[in-house]
Amino acid sequence: MFNGSRKYTPLPSSPSSPRASSSSSSSSSSSTSASSVPAAPRRSPRALQHHSSLLAQYSSLLESYTEGEIRQLISALVERYSQAMNSGGHELPLFPRSGSRRKRARARHKPCALKELEVSVSELGLGYESDETVLFRYCSGTCEAAVRSYDLSLKSMRSKRRIKKEKVRARPCCRPLAYDDDVSFLDTYNRYYTVNELSAKECGCV
Repeated sequence: MFNGSRKYTPLPSSPSSPRASSSSSSSSSSSTSASSVPAAPRRSPRALQHHSSLLAQYSSLLESYTEGEIRQLISALVERYSQAMNSGGHELPLFPRSGSRRKRARARHKPCALKELEVSVSELGLGYESDETVLFRYCSGTCEAAVRSYDLSLKSMRSKRRIKKEKVRARPCCRPLAYDDDVSFLDTYNRYYTVNELSAKECGCV
């Protein structure tokens, strides 16, 4: 039986105590297991320096804004994010991707070429009412490679306001050089019509 009035005080831990030995053995075993596990890849100091420099630049940039300008910036970002999510996007379209820019640049600089589209006669906008369909050929593309000295000089004269009132085009345009055969059709009242020079046959820069 133990005396209830007796108090026990914990002994100070010493290097030779079992607890210290057990902790040292556990630490040695953990260090051994840690040494067996490959270390995680660390970021190079150059990348860390670049990251910290970017953070410093952005911090100084934000410090230069007033409180009202920061609020306007945040509201604009939130609005663009909401528009992107409503349109089915999954990311904030702050900056266009380089691939999209290249695609748009290629689309803008496609050479002049002949294209075709199947439309109804009523869609031609010539005043005929007919459900018949025709093959409408048209010219599409740019003429950057066809710019001549005439176009450059004309553009310079316009910029210097030497040519003011006349409506002139200072660059070549993709237009039909020849037209296809005449197109004949019946309207909704069974009247017969023939339209000439409707579809392009050959395209070029003029």
